[in-house]
Formats: sequence, C-alpha cells, structure tokens
Amino acid sequence: MKKEKEFLHISRLIANELTRSITSEERKYLDQWLNESIENKNIYQKIKADNWYATHLESIQEFNVEEGWNRMNSRIPSNSKVIKLRTNMFKYAVAASILLITALTIFLNKDDNMRITEPVIVNSVIEPGTDKAILTLGDGSQIALEKGESFQTQNANSNGEEIIYEAGKRNTLEVAYNYLTIPRGGQFFVKLSDGTQVWLNSESQLKYPVAFIEGEIRQVELVYGEAYFDVSPSTAHKGAKFKVQNNAQEVEVLGTEFNIKAYRDEANVYTTLVEGKVVVSALNKTKILMPNEQLNLNLSNKSILSSSVDVYRVISWKEGVFSFKNKPLKDMMKVISRWYDIKVVFANETLKDITFNGSLDKKLSIEEVLSIIAGSNNISYEINNKTIIFK
Repeated sequence: MKKEKEFLHISRLIANELTRSITSEERKYLDQWLNESIENKNIYQKIKADNWYATHLESIQEFNVEEGWNRMNSRIPSNSKVIKLRTNMFKYAVAASILLITALTIFLNKDDNMRITEPVIVNSVIEPGTDKAILTLGDGSQIALEKGESFQTQNANSNGEEIIYEAGKRNTLEVAYNYLTIPRGGQFFVKLSDGTQVWLNSESQLKYPVAFIEGEIRQVELVYGEAYFDVSPSTAHKGAKFKVQNNAQEVEVLGTEFNIKAYRDEANVYTTLVEGKVVVSALNKTKILMPNEQLNLNLSNKSILSSSVDVYRVISWKEGVFSFKNKPLKDMMKVISRWYDIKVVFANETLKDITFNGSLDKKLSIEEVLSIIAGSNNISYEINNKTIIFK
C-alpha cells in the first residue's frame, strides 16, 4: 500500500509537470525520485512519452478525452457551486492525470517483470538530430545552414534554424530554383516567397523557385523524403494553384495543410490531408482527399488506397515527437535511424516484427529511446559507435 501511494503521488507530480503547474518543491521531490534508480527513470520516460499530447495506452484501451471528461464532469452535481470548466487545457490536464495514474498502476502490477537488461555500449557518439540543411543556389554553389550560423542573399535570409524567402524581389521572368537538402540527423523549416510554410524531415530534399511568377501555378518538387506543407491560399495569389510534385505523383491544392512521405528506400508514398482539400494524381488516376484521410500509393504493385488515419500520429514528427501505433520494430527503427543518423542491425531476425505502441520525444538521447523500447519488449541490444545491434 505504501508503494502504491508513493506511485500515485509521483503520477500527480508528473501530471503537474506535463501541464506546467508543478511547484518548485514538487519538482525537487520528482527529481529526487528519478535519481533513485534506472527503473524510475524508465517508468518516467515511458509514461511521459506514451501520454503527452493526450495519446493513449493501447495496452489498456483507446482513451477518448471527450468521453473521459464527460464521465468525470457528470459526477459533479448539477446544483454544485463548482464551476464546470470546459477549456481544452483543463480537459487535457484531466486526461493526462487519469492516464498517468492508470499507467503507474500497470507498472505496479508488472513490477516483478521489469528487469532492465544492461546494454553493451562501445564508444557511443550518437546525438539527436538538430536544425541543419544544405542550400544549393541556382549557380550550383552550396551553403551549409546550421544552428547559430546566419546567411543572407538578395531574396532570403537564414538564422541557421530556418530560411525565409521574401516576396516581390524577382527581377526577371526567368524562374530560378533552389534546393534545400536535409541530411540524416537534421530537420529544417522554409518559408517560400508566397508565404507557404514547409517543414522538412530528416533525409529530405525540396526543389522550389526563389520567387513565383505572379498569377501562374506555384509549383515545387519534393524530390525525396518527408515534408509538411501549410500552403498560402490561392485567393492571396490571384487564384494561382499550388502543386507539389515528386517522381510518383502530383498533389494539387488551393490552400491547405498536408503531409507527404516519399522516401527513396520505401515502396510507398503517403499523402495525408490535415485541413482543406487536395487532388492527388498518380498512375493515371485522380483522388480527392478529405481531412483526416491518407492516400497510400504503392509503387511495387502499382495500387492506390485511401483510408482514414489518426493525423496526429502522422505529423507528430513536426512537433518533436515520434508516434507509433502497432509499428514493427524494423519500421520504427528506420524512422529513428534517420533522426539519429545511425545504422541498425538485427542479429536476431525475429525481433524485426515485434510491434510497439507509444510516443517518444525526439530530444531524448538514443540510450533513453532504446531503454524505453527494450524495457517494454524485453529486448537486448548493443551500441557500437553509430551502430545499434539488436540481439
């Protein structure tokens, strides 16, 4: 009972931390608890990763924030003097608290099985990704854009974390193109001259005009990789449509937000609509997507399939989170390897298809990430320089 009370107290402190209401004394107590053992740190990281942004614990049940709030709100008498707050922040605070307490109950019940196998670590030099890119100008010259380094041209300026193109500085009718290449272990943000915002994930490349010709179709190319687009509406550009091309498809939009994932080492191209409407053209077919819908273009069997998806899980990378649902370890590590710029080897082939549910903060060290994965699946691994070996 004493241990259970302690964990419930810790859960409330973590909930307070997630909702930014933790006091200095609570922070001190939580830090002390974290420093007591590696098990405590693993519990903390797994709970925080699985539940922040109101994600759910698939190991119990799908958690619906609205339903959870309604159940809790219904317990308050109608004549009560308690004000029934209905703000989203309060709902998510309640959800986080409920989920954290439930999660810790699970950990209490499974405590005897939580045996962390110490990994073998040899010369680990792995760092989380950061803001960086290679900008290729029209004349072929290349500039490294890195955090803390500034760069400026007649049309654009960068602080090393983003590059912003200005409108109204095109001197000729000739369209000049730039390439923005994001290496493994990188990410970057670019604001195009029409105001369209693009977030680029690791190992991606975007080709785009330095300035668009007024009134004509605004066209860019996602050469490879993953990008999230928040497109400036056509109404602000004399009706000019916006198109995103790659070697497999074309996406036409009027003004919307969507995500395209088209990596060179994957056989599928995924287009996911967040807001607005897009028309995807591929394999001599066209498909109109609605919000929360994803089109899966399979390049191997030349098929197209659309379905409803959890948009948050698709675009969470943009918000600094990896979110996985029933994702095989081999596919999950492909995503993680791009961010940490690592090589992954499966000495034990049977581990490839173990599935994982949950979310991981992209700021975590690779050791913390692997500890969470291994702790929840009882997996042994080795870190050797920049190679992860699952055994």
